[in-house]
Amino acid sequence: MGKKVSSLGKTYLTLGFIFLYLPILILIIFSFNESKLVTVWGGFSTKWYGELLNDKQMLGAAWMSFKIAFLAASSAVVLGTMASIVMVRMGKFKGKAAFASMITAPLVMPEVITGLSLLLLFVAMAQTIGWPAGRGMLTILIAHVTFCTAFVAVVVSSRLREMDVSLEEAARDLGAPPWKVFFLVTLPIIAPALVSGWLLAFTLSLDDLVIASFVSGPGSTTLPMVVYSSVRLGLSPKINALATIIVLLATTGVLTAWWLARRVETQSVNLPTGDS
Repeated sequence: MGKKVSSLGKTYLTLGFIFLYLPILILIIFSFNESKLVTVWGGFSTKWYGELLNDKQMLGAAWMSFKIAFLAASSAVVLGTMASIVMVRMGKFKGKAAFASMITAPLVMPEVITGLSLLLLFVAMAQTIGWPAGRGMLTILIAHVTFCTAFVAVVVSSRLREMDVSLEEAARDLGAPPWKVFFLVTLPIIAPALVSGWLLAFTLSLDDLVIASFVSGPGSTTLPMVVYSSVRLGLSPKINALATIIVLLATTGVLTAWWLARRVETQSVNLPTGDS
């Protein structure tokens, strides 16, 4: 019976992987298609990658999206880590429940509501204090940091709750100040969660379309907005080439993060425990 269940589980796992990754594989294959029709194979060719490199609008939008995603993910890791420490390490304080609810609210808030509320906020601020003067890269960055921080806070909080507090207490008993305890003890232990949160925030920012559409201006167009506009006018094989490059970059990032996480775990397991 055990072998039958194992075989059935492997079958379900295989079907699940096929369902998830077969469309991506087909997209990669058709990025080397000679034909202009994305659903008709016309022979092997790399010309669409050359067309993509000559498309200044798409490359400009991609560069802006990557810059915003990098800055938003980095800012979200800092703010999300601070919020996680407050929620996990600061104990009970007045307003803690409200603080935790506000941090996690973007997780369940529809993107349309978030985008509209941020748009109204930016308009009201511009009329009141004159900043931001216009909607562009800065407003998109602020909007992305807003909802990415919530995801990072959830990831880091779960890691902090699983962490052995006695390690921090031992460092403090030995005379280490709080900042040194954080940077030399806490931070290395939660580093895999920080990397995971950064990658998650980077992906969410790079993938966002709805919120960016609300808070962007005429001169600031992100990659999802360009792709969406291109699809509405007719799908171009350049989109397949662009998607293939992004899949390659994402795979490289995930494998690098996995390798770093495994390295940290291996080092923590192999730490000397003292003379026996």
